[in-house]
Amino acid sequence: MSHESTYVPKSAFAKWFESRLPLLGLSHASFIAYPTPRNLNYFWTFGAILTFMLIAQIVTGVFLAMHYVADSRLAFDSVEAIMRDVNYGWLIRYLHSNGASMFFIAVYIHIFRGMYYGSYKAPREILWILGVVIFLLMMATAFMGYVLPWGQMSFWGATVITNLFSAVPLVGDTIVSLLWGGYSVGNPTLNRFFALHYLLPFMIAGVVGLHVWALHVVGQNNPTGVPVKTEKDTVPFTPYATIKDVFATVLFMMFFSWFVFYLPNYLGHFDNYIPANPAVTPSHIVPEWYFLPFYAILRAIPDKLGGVVAMGGAIVVLAFLPWLDTSRVRSATYRPLYRQFFWVFFIVCILLGWLGAKPPEGGYVIASRICTAWYFIHLLVVLPLLGLFETPKPLPASIYDSVTQSKGEGGRVIPAVAVAEPSIKG
Repeated sequence: MSHESTYVPKSAFAKWFESRLPLLGLSHASFIAYPTPRNLNYFWTFGAILTFMLIAQIVTGVFLAMHYVADSRLAFDSVEAIMRDVNYGWLIRYLHSNGASMFFIAVYIHIFRGMYYGSYKAPREILWILGVVIFLLMMATAFMGYVLPWGQMSFWGATVITNLFSAVPLVGDTIVSLLWGGYSVGNPTLNRFFALHYLLPFMIAGVVGLHVWALHVVGQNNPTGVPVKTEKDTVPFTPYATIKDVFATVLFMMFFSWFVFYLPNYLGHFDNYIPANPAVTPSHIVPEWYFLPFYAILRAIPDKLGGVVAMGGAIVVLAFLPWLDTSRVRSATYRPLYRQFFWVFFIVCILLGWLGAKPPEGGYVIASRICTAWYFIHLLVVLPLLGLFETPKPLPASIYDSVTQSKGEGGRVIPAVAVAEPSIKG
């Protein structure tokens, strides 16, 4: 769906500038005249919400870095000083710490939306893989950021997670030593994590740029999964999608603000308000809530190396969804069996998050193993087989037909196999 810019400079200066650097033409083609499927619902606004959250995290993070001290003896006190002595420091810190949670809420909705509507299918494989890369970078950034306050959970969380790399054959101990900067988690570790935590958001911004570029090359998916065929299938990005994105972002900001002003510590852990103490181990070490499903998978495997492989594989396997899903129909709207399995998978992921917060004992471990097994069965077994045996519902002839004609009112339908064609140039 790549298309030529229709931007025409008005002033002499604009014409001069555009002839040397067509930035305004590029912006106009990408965010104003860009043809957008006319049937997008509000789940498609989370791309804009994620862009807003990335900018908010970078801006608040830069201000926090001006006052934070990356020293194991002073880090905890510097965070307290930000909260108490810096003008609006409490607000900046709560925006940043709760912003990480909001970021992950939005990205999980974005991922599940992509899985439900088949947004990973051809020709959007690279777009999806870039999204998985962004997710991995987000997880690394969030983990390192959680260590910086240097409270009890920060210190012991860093100790537990970095120790996992020792399970890697041959090079595991070397990786752990490089992460620690010594023989245990300490001041060099904190300095490394601070530097990487500051750098990675800018790397995320770069990959997001590639993600948006790839999206504009292949075009957006839509709830029907039917490719764009005529101009009637699309509307200009501005004002139609822009207004919807702004409205959804404002609603999300209200939800975000509720946590910042009324429940600022609800998504954190009280042990992190205790200075790090290597001599005292917390009774129950848990990561932030957005890591809990993968933490449950890690603990479900009795072998250390097996747990690390399973936890990493649970993320990496998502990058192979374009090839694991063998169905030629994108949207779950027209895949009755897949839709049922999708919601089972969604519930399993929620259960894994709940189990990750529980002690690794008794029935919790058994339930974690069952959910972990189903997580991989769904992705590696169910998806490939569904594409072979499922009979999808008939698809609408076009996006325009799906919008203008109600279900069952004489709209022409075409077989599912006939729509697995690349999008036309819009």
